[in-house]
Amino acid sequence: MIKPLYCSSAVVDYLYSMKNVLFIGLLSVCFQVKINAQTVFEIDGRQSMLMTGKGPGQDATINPFQGEDCYAIIENLGEELFSVRIQKNGTIIKTIRISPKRKKKIKLLSDQELYLDGESINWARARVSYEGFIQ
Repeated sequence: MIKPLYCSSAVVDYLYSMKNVLFIGLLSVCFQVKINAQTVFEIDGRQSMLMTGKGPGQDATINPFQGEDCYAIIENLGEELFSVRIQKNGTIIKTIRISPKRKKKIKLLSDQELYLDGESINWARARVSYEGFIQ
């Protein structure tokens, strides 16, 4: 004859609380996936895209270092050339061409705007991310 397994109320409470912890952990992972910003862009040859510098609602990317000096890491994922343009108050400070399959780390000051500009009639693909300064 098999005897039924009895658990103390402390064990039952522990198992119940672990179930809640696992559920909350799984839920937070699901929300994290939704929160991540777009980092890969397709740029038409006649297109110019503002990446960061004008603020929420106007920027294509979320710069976690908004309002601080940082590095923008731009990677050309495609086969077409495109340019990165840095501006401040409408004045072009620097234009950098990114060759296919290349990556550039560009210093971006807090008051500057970052644009991606198409250079050919074909579509280009770019990945944009940001990195803080190491103090």
